[in-house]
Amino acid sequence: MNYTAERWSPSILKAHEWDEFVLAADNGTIFHERTFLNYHPAERFIDHSLVIHSKANTQALFPAVEWTIDKDKTLYSHRGASYGGFVYKDAGLEQTIGWAQALKRYAQDAGFTRILMTLPPIVYAKRQTNYCEYALLGEGFRYQKRELTAVVSIPLDEADIFSLFKQEARTSTRKAEKMGVHIKTSTDYAAYYEILSHNLMMRHGVTPTHTLAELEYLATAFPDRIRLQAAFLDGRMIAGVVNFLANSRTMLGFYISDNKEFQEYRALNLLFYEIFRTCSQNGIEWYDFGTFTLNMQPNFGLGKFKETFGARGIFRDTMEIWL
Repeated sequence: MNYTAERWSPSILKAHEWDEFVLAADNGTIFHERTFLNYHPAERFIDHSLVIHSKANTQALFPAVEWTIDKDKTLYSHRGASYGGFVYKDAGLEQTIGWAQALKRYAQDAGFTRILMTLPPIVYAKRQTNYCEYALLGEGFRYQKRELTAVVSIPLDEADIFSLFKQEARTSTRKAEKMGVHIKTSTDYAAYYEILSHNLMMRHGVTPTHTLAELEYLATAFPDRIRLQAAFLDGRMIAGVVNFLANSRTMLGFYISDNKEFQEYRALNLLFYEIFRTCSQNGIEWYDFGTFTLNMQPNFGLGKFKETFGARGIFRDTMEIWL
């Protein structure tokens, strides 16, 4: 079967039809949806998303942007999102190889010098497969980097959550509860952002990737899928994490942050216990803490912190090919 890659436009596939395909896909996430991608200002990226089809049938989507450095023009999937790559409803090996070939032909014909993509970790898929990686490697792609992201398999029975935690995490969770910390969903992104910005500047000398306005926009655009879970002491927010329900199976934690003045209260431990309870109650199978490596260099302290909650590292792969 012959496959063709075509640059996406609303005349080919309306934005809501794109999002419906993503929601029904085996491996689609919130980061592949046009509603999410559209939070970026129009001048930030040149959208160059693709639709892979056979005859009149849409087979896969490839969200992407153009990214040019010097004279190198890269088709990047996706520079403005956590994950990119092919989004598909059903992937047989022969199909997937055909998609990889169509992608490569398109990029060459369109004058790109490189294709770069970050794939969702395998736990994000309904039916887990490495067909995409196999097909891409067969077409000459290579791993640019293989980062580790920390994921927790959420028990079906919330009574089993504590068994995930190491002893020190269980002790800290009980301590937070006894000291009066309580957890709730909040819309006070400004208070949270103040904690987050202070921590990032103090530790790393950087500002958050998202502006406060962007976080508030995303929370409004996805009220049931992007939520701030926060820890409070006497009515004051002392810790928080913005959780993205990436799809029906997996939740991703963004920007874990706490006020260091209240570190003795161990608010993050109780916060994650309650987040895991919410996941269990709603049938969410995986919680992704995010990466604890950067350019394949591990942050052992961060990794150990996430491991105390039962997390283990799996690959978050970035693949590329120079054309």
